[in-house]
Amino acid sequence: MLQFPSKRATSALLAATAGAAALSLALVSGTSATAAAPPSVSGSPEGAFTRIADFYGSYIDAVHDGDGRTADQLRAFYLSEPLQRELRQWEEANHANGVLRAQNVPLKWKVTSVDSGMGKTNASVTLTWSGSTTTTLHVQADLATRKITSIRD
Repeated sequence: MLQFPSKRATSALLAATAGAAALSLALVSGTSATAAAPPSVSGSPEGAFTRIADFYGSYIDAVHDGDGRTADQLRAFYLSEPLQRELRQWEEANHANGVLRAQNVPLKWKVTSVDSGMGKTNASVTLTWSGSTTTTLHVQADLATRKITSIRD
């Protein structure tokens, strides 16, 4: 008597066939059958550029979370004394956050190295606001102290 395979065997056979077909399609189309690598962030405590990125990421998080104490501590650690004084004056005159040059908090940020020379490193900080509008700040840090010494529109 003719015997048909069980439902379990049929399901396993169909799954194996579908998997082989997907793998074949991936090989033919040149795509990977594996998932994309997860995002990563790296840096070095010795690099002035990394310090700029670390500061902006941490500072924006603190301001976003309404943690003024942490924001002040980050300013004290990452910013030179003269820049801290300059920012206080700017903020008093403009009624806005001098680090962000705004009254609100950006939705995203990106720090890009521009160049280094004469004991300084320069970066552009792009802040993305609602409606996808952006502003770019020009930030400079001292290579020896790794302190941020200038923030300009």
